[in-house]
This record gives sequence, C-alpha cells and structure tokens, in this order.
Amino acid sequence: MAEAEPSSIPLEQRRPLSPHMQIYKWSPTMAASIAHRVTGAALYAGTLLLAAYLLAAAGDAHSFNFTSAIFGSFLGQLVLFGYTFALLLHLMGGLRHAIWDAGKGFDAESRDRLAIGSFAAAGVLTVLLWIVSFIIR
Repeated sequence: MAEAEPSSIPLEQRRPLSPHMQIYKWSPTMAASIAHRVTGAALYAGTLLLAAYLLAAAGDAHSFNFTSAIFGSFLGQLVLFGYTFALLLHLMGGLRHAIWDAGKGFDAESRDRLAIGSFAAAGVLTVLLWIVSFIIR
C-alpha cells in the first residue's frame, strides 16, 4: 500500500505522530513528575560534590580547608540549599509514588493535592532542616 506524500496532505489535516507539550494542559501532577525526573538527575551532580568534599576531608588540611571555603561561600551555600531541596523533593515524589503503589490517590483531586503537597513539604522541610543546622552549628 502506497503512503501519501506528506506535502500532498493539506496543512489542516497534518497531525503530529504523538502528543507533545503544546497539546497537554499543565497540571500539578505533570509538574511534579517532571520535577521528580529533574531532581533525580540533579542529585547525581550533587552527589559528586559530596564525594569531592569527602575526598577532601580524607586528604590533607589544605585541600579540606579549600573545599570548606568553597562550600562555605554564599554560592556554595546556595548550591547546598538547592541540593537539599532536590533531595527532599525527590523523596516526596517517591512517597507520592508509594501512595499510588498502595492503590490510593488516583482521582484527579487527590493527584493534584499530592503533587502540590510534595512541593510544599519539600520546601518546608528544606527550610526547617537549614534552620536546625544553623542553630546546632
């Protein structure tokens, strides 16, 4: 069976072969799913930074002081804050999936509440964790 030449099909009748981002309406669940994937990738980079810090701690005093100065700077603290948020948001996404694995929360309202709750819980826990770390420092 011969296929029609794409240029012979009127523009109004051409359709994408698969759905794309312009077709879907954004929802909190979609944003949470994308954020879960992005934080998973970001945690790889953050874990490399953590490994660099541990290697510096195992090394001599100069390398440890140098690495501590980098992580203690404003930019270093900002990166560590982002790493903490990414870690907690990824954890909340995992808990959201565990709830779904238990067969709960599949209706639209529950899905959106879980997604918004994931962002809120990660944000609140990140701030609380940093406040506690500054208090006990």
